[in-house]
Amino acid sequence: MAFLDRARRVQDNVDGRLRSVGHGKYGRILRMARKPTSEDYVRVLGIVWLGAVIIGTTGFVLYIFFSQAGPWLWAHYIQNL
Repeated sequence: MAFLDRARRVQDNVDGRLRSVGHGKYGRILRMARKPTSEDYVRVLGIVWLGAVIIGTTGFVLYIFFSQAGPWLWAHYIQNL
C-alpha cells in the first residue's frame, strides 16, 4: 500500500498546482488569451517564413564565401603573416 499512498500524494500535488494556474501571476494572461484568427495566423506564418529565408540565405552565402574564397585568402594573406 505504500506505493498507492505515494501515488495518491503525487496526484494530489499535481492537482493542487493545476488548480492554481488561473489565479497566480499568469492568470490574467491566460484569461485574456484568445484563439488567433486566420488572418493573424497567416501574418505570423509569413513573418516566420521570411525570417527563415533570411537566415538560410545568410548561412548559404557565408558557406559559399568561405568555401570558395577561404582557401584563396588563406594562401595569399593569412599564411604570409
